[in-house]
Amino acid sequence: MGDPEGSIRDMVAANLRRARTRRGLSLSELSRRSRIGKATLSQLESGTGNPTIETVFSLSRALEVPVSELLDTRPPGGLRVVRGEQVEVLSGEGVDLRPLQRIEAGEVIVEVYDQQVRAGCRQNSLGHVGTEHTIVQSGRLGVEVDGQRVDLGPGDYVGFDAVLPHSYVADGDGVRSVLLLQYRADQRLHDAAPHGVPDGSGG
Repeated sequence: MGDPEGSIRDMVAANLRRARTRRGLSLSELSRRSRIGKATLSQLESGTGNPTIETVFSLSRALEVPVSELLDTRPPGGLRVVRGEQVEVLSGEGVDLRPLQRIEAGEVIVEVYDQQVRAGCRQNSLGHVGTEHTIVQSGRLGVEVDGQRVDLGPGDYVGFDAVLPHSYVADGDGVRSVLLLQYRADQRLHDAAPHGVPDGSGG
């Protein structure tokens, strides 16, 4: 079910235009940095494209902003309940993500996702800003970080610098987990001065 206040497609379109403009980047330059075709970027900005996990994480990396800057999670007022079945899914080659909450505490920003790795599938990332934390709820999850692999089961946790190449793979059945992406406030677009963009591609 889509978000009644706007779909992921609409939010990415508006936030991508704003982020690109604030960075002073042309579509051609953003295409070069993100390794996403100019025509695809144009479709995303016009709201006619279909953003995937890979696309959103690549843009997050190229623009040097948290993923939530592109997904525009809104601050809560009082009690907030998020029903999983009502959150639009952001899908990738092997993972389905549901953005649940963005938490800001001083200089720290944490994004909370329900993460499902599909059975027998792998989700690869060449890296993006922030620190990644994953807690497995069910299933067996293989995590590779910069060439090092660990195997996790229910209740297990892994954390790592997300700028490193990494991947998730579901060994056997699908995996249900909680994904936390942690950033410093100075990694946010409106606080950070433009500087070089690391190579890599997202998720």
